[in-house]
Order: sequence, then C-alpha cells, then structure tokens
Amino acid sequence: MSKHSPVEFGLLAPDIIVPAMGQALRKLDPRSLARNPVIFSTALVSLLSTVLVVREGLQGGPAFAIGLQITVWLWFTVLFANFAEAVAEGRGRARADAFRATRSSVQAKVIADPRQRTGFRVRDVDRLEIGELILVEAGDIVPTDGEVVEGVASVDESAITGESAPVIRESGGDRSSLTGGTRLVSDWLVVRVSARPGETFLDRMIALVEGAKRQKTPNEIALDILLAGLTLVFLLVVTTLPFFAAWSGTTIPVVYLAALFVTLIPTTIGGLLSAIGIAGMDRLVKANVIAKSGRAVEAAGDIDVLLLDKTGTITFGNRMADAFEPAPGISARQLAEAAFLASLADDTPEGRSIVDLAARDFGFDAAQAGAASFVPFSAHTRMSGVDLPGGVTIRKGASDAMAALTGAPLSPAVDQIVKRIGSSGGTPLVVARDGRVFGVIHLKDVVKPAIRERFAELRRMGIRTVMITGDNPLTAAAIAAEAGVDDFLAEATPERKLELIRREQAEGRLVAMCGDGSNDAPALAQADVGVAMNSGTPAAKEAGNLIDLDSDPTKLIEIVMVGKQLLISRGALTTFSVANDVAKYFAILPALFVTAYPGLAVLDVMGLGTPQSAILSAIIFNALVIVALIPIALKGVRYSPAPAATLLGRNLMIYGLGGLVVPFIGIKAIDLLVDLLHLA
Repeated sequence: MSKHSPVEFGLLAPDIIVPAMGQALRKLDPRSLARNPVIFSTALVSLLSTVLVVREGLQGGPAFAIGLQITVWLWFTVLFANFAEAVAEGRGRARADAFRATRSSVQAKVIADPRQRTGFRVRDVDRLEIGELILVEAGDIVPTDGEVVEGVASVDESAITGESAPVIRESGGDRSSLTGGTRLVSDWLVVRVSARPGETFLDRMIALVEGAKRQKTPNEIALDILLAGLTLVFLLVVTTLPFFAAWSGTTIPVVYLAALFVTLIPTTIGGLLSAIGIAGMDRLVKANVIAKSGRAVEAAGDIDVLLLDKTGTITFGNRMADAFEPAPGISARQLAEAAFLASLADDTPEGRSIVDLAARDFGFDAAQAGAASFVPFSAHTRMSGVDLPGGVTIRKGASDAMAALTGAPLSPAVDQIVKRIGSSGGTPLVVARDGRVFGVIHLKDVVKPAIRERFAELRRMGIRTVMITGDNPLTAAAIAAEAGVDDFLAEATPERKLELIRREQAEGRLVAMCGDGSNDAPALAQADVGVAMNSGTPAAKEAGNLIDLDSDPTKLIEIVMVGKQLLISRGALTTFSVANDVAKYFAILPALFVTAYPGLAVLDVMGLGTPQSAILSAIIFNALVIVALIPIALKGVRYSPAPAATLLGRNLMIYGLGGLVVPFIGIKAIDLLVDLLHLA
C-alpha cells in the first residue's frame, strides 16, 4: 500500500464495471435522470420512440425494423451515459468501502479526570458526546475524532493515510489532532472527543468519496444551463422540420426525427459531465487529499496566488550546522570543540547537527566531556551550554544574549560575521568559553532540492508563489531568492496572513494556502482553496475545504495540477462533443432531405449507403462514443504547464479537429457494417 494511494483500483476493474451495469439501470429513475437535462431529454425521446415503434409493430408498418433498431440505440445512449456516471461513483464507493473497513466495533474508555488513568467507564462509541475525555492506550484503536489533552504517543495512521511509519501525537501545539480508526503503537493519550457519532472525519470522508454528498460546482451548473439551452434550441429546430418536409411534398418518420434530435444535442458531454467531476475528486483521493466540495477542486485549477509556509514546505524545517566561523585569535578547531561540548546534551535537530559537523570535521568524541554538567536551553536566557570540571563554562546562544553574558558588545569582526550569516538567510549562534567569544556557528535552513524547478513550473502555469515565514525580512529575502519564489511575507502573524489573502482577493485573484494550526484557521477559511493538514488541529481541519491526509504542505502543487486537469478535461471533452455533433449533421441531414432536395447529395461527403443506414449509423456512433470516452473522463486529459493560449490551441487541434474527423471515420465504418449485415 503506497503512501500516496492507500487504495488502488484499475481504471475499469471488473469489480467496479459489473455493479455499475446494474446501477446504470437503476439510474433510469426519472428523479435521477432529471438532474441531467440532456440525458433526461434523450430518455423522453427514447420513450416516445418506443411508443411509436410498438404502434408501428402492431400495425405491421414497413418502418418497424429500422425504428426498433433506432429505439434500442436511443436507450443504449441513455444507459451508456448512466454507466459513465455509475463507474465514476463505483470507484469512489470502492474506496469508501476500503476506508469503512478501518472501522472497528471498539468501545471507548471514558474518564472523568485527565489526571487519573484508572476508574474509567467503558461505553459504546455511538454514545460518546463532544467534550468527554477518553483514555487510549498502546494497542487500542482510537474510537473517535478528538484532541489530545495529555500525553505523548506514537500513532499508526496507515489505515487512513497509507503511510506505514507511525507519527507522534501530543497535547498542545499543532500535532494534537487524533483521527478515529487509527491505532496507538505506544504509550497512552487522554483525548477530548471533538465529533458526534456519525460525524467523524472518517464518516465524512466515506460520504465524500462515495459521492453521496457531492454537489454540482458553479462551472458544472453553468455548463448544464448551456447544454439545456442548446437542447431547447435543437428541439425547436427538429419540430419545424416536418413542416419543411410537408411543403416539399415529403414526410419524415417521427422516429427519424427522434434520431436527429439526439444526435444534434450534446449527448456526449452531457453523458460524461458528472463522471468528469466525480473522477476529479477521485484523483485527489488517490493523492491522499479529501475534498469537502467539488468547488474547491475547481478553484484549485483557477488559482492565481499560492501561499506556502517556508518551514517544512520550501525548506526542510530543521536548521542545520553549516560552518564554524572563529573569532580573531581562535582556531576553527577550538571553536568546533567548544560548540561540540556545549551541544552534546542538546537533542534538538540543530544541536545534533552541530555535534555531527564537529565530529565529522575534527573527529571529536563524547568522552571528552567527562563529568560535565549540561545547561539546557531556556527561553528566558536564550542560550544553553555545559559546565566542565575545573570551573570551565561554555555557552552558545543568540548574539544579543551572548553579548549580555560577556558584559560587552561583540567585537566588530564577530559582529560582522553575525550580520553576514543573518543576511544570507542563516541563523548565527555565538559561542563563548569562560566569558570569551570564540566565534559563530552558522545554522542554515536548507532549501529542499528541486523546489526552485517546481516554482518555475507553477510560474509557467501563471501562478504567483508567495512564501510566508516568521523570519525577519532580511532572512526571508535571502531564502526567497534561493528558493525562487515570486514574493514573500516576513514576520507573518495570523492577522497579516488574513490581510494578505483579502488584498489579493480584492484585486480579483483566487488564493490557495495551507496550514495546520488553530492560528491558521481564519486564513484557511478566507482562502479560496484552504488545505488543512490531517496532523493539524481540529479548528484547522474544519476551516479548510481540502484535507491532506499525508500532512505534506507541498501537496498544494499536486492539488493545483488535479484542479487544472479537471478543467482541461471538461473543456477538451466539451470541445470534442460540439465538434462531434457538427460531423453527425453531415450524416443525417442529407439522408432526411435528399429525396426532396437532390442537391443535398453533395453534403453526403461520407458516401453512406442509404438514408436508413446513414441515420442508424449516426445513432449507433452517438451511443458508442460515450463508452469510448469513459476512460478519458475517468483518467483525465493529460495536463502539462503551458500558457493559456498554448493550451487552447492544443485543445482545439486534438479534441476540436479530432471531434470533426473521428465521426466521419466511425460513422462510415458502422455504415459499411450495417450494409454488410443488411440491418437497414
């Protein structure tokens, strides 16, 4: 089970296809069909055609055979459209079943006092109330969503995220959120229940991936209105044709008019529209991102500004020792030794990196510390260090704190080193031994490899990137330049983040950002696309409209790509559908009127056999093309970053021209087969 895809299903797996066939029949319910105006109209026409064919058969009319075939293929058109939607929903339902399998019929250990780990009462999960405290111990399945109020534990979240490595959850901070269905690997936690039964994160995730609560997006609604308008226009066109035929002394069978109407209206995109939207959300699920709404997925494809935290997104987040820069009169070895001894008991990533660098460059050993007394870091003193036997004291810390310790300003040479490191985006740590400054440790927040190329890729997509950091402007500018972002916000606070988002939106831009803390909740709620980390606080997850199960802030880039692909796929298949309809006109219109107007024969560019075979071939092709395009609707049209004009040109060339050419080839091939089998 891979990290980015906890559940994998083949594009058209048998365990999805077979149930989808039955679901396609159930979707013939008028209440279901009414949600799609194009397919609903096709179903009504199919019903009318069925009545007419039955009457023709009872009367022994000569047009019964061709009418029956047309009617069958009209119903197939409706069924294939339902089938496309059912397959998309089936993929989501299969994922939901896999998520549902993570549930266990566990009971909760309810306690009254977080300081007591005994005397708890066992209660069914469906009777838990928000705010109650529960105890979860090593080996237990977490019964419901909650927030850790006491304890630190290792949690296996593989059932939700697919990531096999356990994660740490602890009280306070941004790693206090606990998801129901996960399992404690070690230690214990006291958890405050944050969700009602049936409203947990897992419950909502199941409902979303099933598509049960998926609402149409504004773009889908707008396209539905356009398709309904085109359907109405072509209905008026088709109803006027019998009058023209009567005026010319000919008659057109109603079943032929039904075939003409269905081939004129955009049944291809009408049948695939819902499947495209559902598949877009499904692609996000494969990337371990849960969308609370289709609107968020579409907005991701349209965003103009992307806000990213520096720490953990652009950089690795842990400042690493990069160099020892000694003061005048001090050797690099002397400085490295003092820094090494002062950092032996420092378990922070920074402290460990100092020890590693000194040991690697100079071969120091921990035994050199002897019977040392270590001084842990204090936020009050802003320094840490070690006291060695013989009264030797070594301290390392911020430059101003060390200046206060020595009782004198830093020497010009050391002060210059401090400023140079700060201006380059690094963090200077001054080291002093017995009150004498030995030099400066250069800590560097390392920019992730290839991140600059990813930002360049976003720039080609027309997206401006903004780095958000709590660093001072000088440090922020240096890291922004190294990473290749377009802009940065230094010394960021929740209020400044919110102000930045509102300013960008006031200028007509769509904004995306990610966050995991309660202080990010206002900005996540304000952003057009707010991506909350699954490891974050309940407030952050409630405020965002997308939840990243992997808690990887760089996932924003993948989310943008999925959103772009959704929009491109819908546009491409709409283009194909419209062009496809144009080509079908040349099959049916000449066939209908060539008897009355022999001059229309010049429009029969395909050289179809007979008027009857032309109409039958067009209606068969119209049904089959929906089936042929289902894989594209589910998988999505391939997207690569490029200017809008380039994408439009490629879209018109491939799907516009393809939509014109493919029907000529397909209808002609079907016509030859129809003639060969004497079906018309």
